Amino acid sequence: MSTKTIIQAAAAPRPIGPYSVAVRAGDLIFTAGQVGLDPASGELVGGGIEAETRRALQNLENVLKAGGSSLQLAVKTTVFLRDMNDFAAMNAVYGEFFTKDYPARSTVQAAALPKGAAVEIDVVALAAPA
Repeated sequence: MSTKTIIQAAAAPRPIGPYSVAVRAGDLIFTAGQVGLDPASGELVGGGIEAETRRALQNLENVLKAGGSSLQLAVKTTVFLRDMNDFAAMNAVYGEFFTKDYPARSTVQAAALPKGAAVEIDVVALAAPA
């Protein structure tokens, strides 16, 4: 029998709508998309696509940690860019967080993202063995 567990992450921004920051279903953790919001202020970090990508991935690290996982256990990511011309800059920062055994990834351009963000990323990861 499968179970569904809602994950709370105090070190990540609070959801800005009626959704969970992450859900564990069986051996997988599905995160909501994270933008480059500072968890303390709830505001988008300054510094452009690189800073936003770094903060979004740090937020995802914190969400996965709260669920007993990590970015190293990621199996799939989806990256949403406001402008596909930001791909190379986003990809360079992404490569700082994923250095081997890369997850599968899709990258798409979106017409608009929450809070006017330049990037949003979500992750599907394996839950760490109990």
